[in-house]
Amino acid sequence: MTNRLVLSIALPMMLAYLTTPLLGLVDTAVIGQFGDAAMLGGLAAGAIIFDLVFASFNFLRSGTTGLVAQAFGRGDTADEQVHFWRAFVLAIAAGLVLLAAAPLVASAGAWFIGGEPAVTQAMGSYVTIRLVSAPLALANYAILGYLLGRGEAGLSLALQLLLNGVNIALSIWLGLMLEWGIAGVAWGTVLGETIAFLAGMAFLVRRFAGQPRIRRADLLALAPILRTLSLNLDIMIRSFVLVGAFALMTRQGAQLGTLTLAANAVLMNFFLIGGYFLDGFATAAEQLTGRSIGARQQPALRRTLWLTATWGFGTAAVVTLLFLAFGDRIIAVITTAPDVRAVAGLYLPWAALTALTGVLAFQMDGVYIGATWSNAMRNMMLLSFAAFLAALLVLPQILGNHGLWIALHVFLLVRGFSLLALLPGRVRAAFT
Repeated sequence: MTNRLVLSIALPMMLAYLTTPLLGLVDTAVIGQFGDAAMLGGLAAGAIIFDLVFASFNFLRSGTTGLVAQAFGRGDTADEQVHFWRAFVLAIAAGLVLLAAAPLVASAGAWFIGGEPAVTQAMGSYVTIRLVSAPLALANYAILGYLLGRGEAGLSLALQLLLNGVNIALSIWLGLMLEWGIAGVAWGTVLGETIAFLAGMAFLVRRFAGQPRIRRADLLALAPILRTLSLNLDIMIRSFVLVGAFALMTRQGAQLGTLTLAANAVLMNFFLIGGYFLDGFATAAEQLTGRSIGARQQPALRRTLWLTATWGFGTAAVVTLLFLAFGDRIIAVITTAPDVRAVAGLYLPWAALTALTGVLAFQMDGVYIGATWSNAMRNMMLLSFAAFLAALLVLPQILGNHGLWIALHVFLLVRGFSLLALLPGRVRAAFT
């Protein structure tokens, strides 16, 4: 394992992932031009509810990446394809269920957030429209998981740029230029997901046509299916709890008032941008960890751990300094509302520091996903969530929104260090 190999995966995916918070930034900026704090809060609430639902199915991406990476390490192309088709079928089925349940999801989201009527109305519109693309959006997770498992970061970058580029362009056109507001932003996302799905499947169908056909017995083998379901269930629980923590933070912000909710919505873009920088190296850790374990190469795994940690911490430090230096200017671009700008500026340092406190959590997630150590990752996520809840119950009562951001830092730190503590034993067991 070399720096060049790590960067060949991390840098393209860093660029790809950065288009996602850029999309959130653009969506927030589009709605922010209307100067309506309730609409901005509705977008934030709708996005977190949607993420709460969809991130629960993140196993379709991360679980597929780990399994395909290990098959890649073994040189088993047939098994790579089997893992993709299992994830694809599950994605379409789950997406159809979500589409049918759209009114229920919107109602549950409104109850959970408990915001003011104007916020609830905007949120409901956003969630209902975005769920139209649920089957295709989840299938895109499976496509991306397969490509990342093989270390094909360039192709993954192209698909993500297509998805988010179309999304950004249409969100600006529909939401701002045609003045559809929050509905235009949601429809922009639906169309972006659809175009990316068509492009991704066209590529994979063409590739698979040139490979030996997989046997139905391999696809339907019970033992691998049960292993995959167990892995996916663990990752699903982990992802649901992770986004649930962010949902609780949004809900707590709503209880502190619409202005605080809107300011935190602006600041969460800083967390997302920092996180997606770090996700590039987490993705490298996923693929290279899976490859090392599949090939039974312990020195390669140890080298992967060292290189991804070094690059991750260095990147986090740079991102934090940039946010502290230029954060106020970024806030001014996102929203025109003077009161939202003022409140966001007050809490900017907390948002800027999330890159540093979260870097270990991102790296360890990548390692555990690539190794398919899903049960440990699930358990440590539950432990971290318990620590977050304890901080959330106490700190905001004393420190207000400062306490809310401190609770988020507690969550990130416990996640990273708890997984690090288990790592030596897991590595020994994997190569015994």
